[in-house]
Amino acid sequence: MILLFAAIAAAADVGGYVRIMTRPDMEGGDGKLGYWNLYGRLMNEGPYAALELRQGILERKPGSLAPWTDIHAKIEGGTVANADAGNGSLAYLRLSQLYAQAGNVGLQDVTWRLGTLESNFGDLGLYDMRPAQVLFDTVGAQARYQTPGFELTVGGGDAGWNLKGAEYNTVLSGGITARVNVADHFEIGAGGQGYYEPMVLGNRFAPYRTPGVDYEDYARGEVVQSWVMDHPGQLADFPNPEATDAASWKAVGYLGFGGFGPLRWNSLYANYTLLHPKSYTTETYDGESIDIYLHDLTDERTQLNVGDELQLAVVPDRWDIALAGLYGDYEDGDNDLKPTDDDRTFMSVVLRNQVYLSPTVHLLLEGSLAQEVSHNGNTFRDHKDSLFASTDGAADSVGLEYGDDDTRVTAQGKAGVVLNPLGPGIYTRPSLRLLYGVQYSTQNNAFGNSFVDSLDQYNDFGNVERHWHNVLALEAEAWF
Repeated sequence: MILLFAAIAAAADVGGYVRIMTRPDMEGGDGKLGYWNLYGRLMNEGPYAALELRQGILERKPGSLAPWTDIHAKIEGGTVANADAGNGSLAYLRLSQLYAQAGNVGLQDVTWRLGTLESNFGDLGLYDMRPAQVLFDTVGAQARYQTPGFELTVGGGDAGWNLKGAEYNTVLSGGITARVNVADHFEIGAGGQGYYEPMVLGNRFAPYRTPGVDYEDYARGEVVQSWVMDHPGQLADFPNPEATDAASWKAVGYLGFGGFGPLRWNSLYANYTLLHPKSYTTETYDGESIDIYLHDLTDERTQLNVGDELQLAVVPDRWDIALAGLYGDYEDGDNDLKPTDDDRTFMSVVLRNQVYLSPTVHLLLEGSLAQEVSHNGNTFRDHKDSLFASTDGAADSVGLEYGDDDTRVTAQGKAGVVLNPLGPGIYTRPSLRLLYGVQYSTQNNAFGNSFVDSLDQYNDFGNVERHWHNVLALEAEAWF
C-alpha cells in the first residue's frame, strides 16, 4: 500500500499537515501540559502528520461547464519517531479518507462524491475542533450544489464500521447541510444527520436489550450476581436478549460574520446530539461469561456543544488576538447514580495574543480557564489521599465514586517566541515555536503521568501531590 500511494503521490497534487515537538517534562508527565483540548490545543496535543493526495482524471477548466473528475486520498496518524510512545510506527497510520468525485455531470454546479463523506462549517481553531460537522463517519454517496452565495450538501450511506468497529452491523446514515453567504460579511448554516440501525434477528452485534436490568447493578458490574440472588440456582435461565432497533441523530448550526473594522471574523458553532446506544457488556459469574445488552440503558445520552471564536487585528501587522469559548452540557437520562463523561458540564475560554516584533519574529501569549462539573457526584481527586475523603468521609471500594470533588478547575498560561517565515498571522504556517507553559488545577496531578495513585501499604513509590505543572516546548507546525 505504501508503494501504491508513493506512486500516486508522484503524479498527484499533494497537500498536508505536520506537527512535531519535544517537551521535556521534569515533573513526571508525558509531555502535554494538561489532559485535553478544553484548555486550548496549544501544548495539549501530541505529534501528528497528514498527507492528502488529489489525482486529477479529467481536469477542471476554469469558467467551463465541461465535466471533470478526480480522486482524493488522505493518510494520517498521531505518532512520530522519538516523539511519543508510538515511536513513528506505520501501524498508527490510517487511510482516513478515500473518495472519487465528479462535477458538471448531469447537473450544473453540482459535485458528486462517492466514498468517505464529510460536510462541515469550519474549525474552532484554538481548540482544534469542528463542532458543526456531519457525515464524517459515513461511507456512501454525496451531492454538493455550490454557487458564490449558497451551498447545499446532501449525502447518505453506512456508518456501521465507524460506530461499531469489528462488531459491525449496518447503521444507515443520512445528512444535510446548507449555508448562505451575504456579501462576504455574514454566513449562516444549519444541518443534521440521522442514524438508523435495523433489528436483525440472530445477529449478536445487532441492537438488543436485556430485560429487567437495574442501572445500579449495571454500573457496579453486578447484573448477573443480583439476578442469581433473586433466582438461586437458576443461572441457566438468565433472561435472553430481546431484539430491537436503534436510532440516533445530530443537529448542527453555524453563524459567521466579520470584515468590520478590527474584526476579521467571528464563528459561532453548535451541535446537539442524541448518541447511538451501546451494544453490550460482559460479566463473569461462577466461571461463565454472560453478555448484558445495553440498548435500554444507553439510549438517552445527549450532548450539547457550543463554541465561538473571534479574530481581531488590534493593531494591523503588529498585534492580533484570537478569543474562543467552549461550552458543553452532557446528559444521560438513564443514569442518576454514577459520574461518567456522559453526565457532565464543562466550559472554557482561551485568549491568544500574537505580537509581531518583526514580520517573521513574533511573541505569543496565551491563557485559558476551564471548569468541569460532574452531575452525579465526585469523580476528581483533589489530594493524594482522596480515597479517604469521598462523600461522608468513607471510601467505597466497589462504589460509584472515584474522588472527593465533583468539580475540576484548570488554568493554563503559555508564552514564547514564534518564527513565522511567511509573515504575520495567528494561523500562518509554518511556525517554529519555543514555549513555556504552566498549569494549575484543583485536581491532583491533572496531566498524563505514570504516578502510582494507590494507597496500598505495599506501594513502593509513594504518593505525590502536585497541582502545578510546568513544561518547556520546542515545536514545529506546518501546512503545505
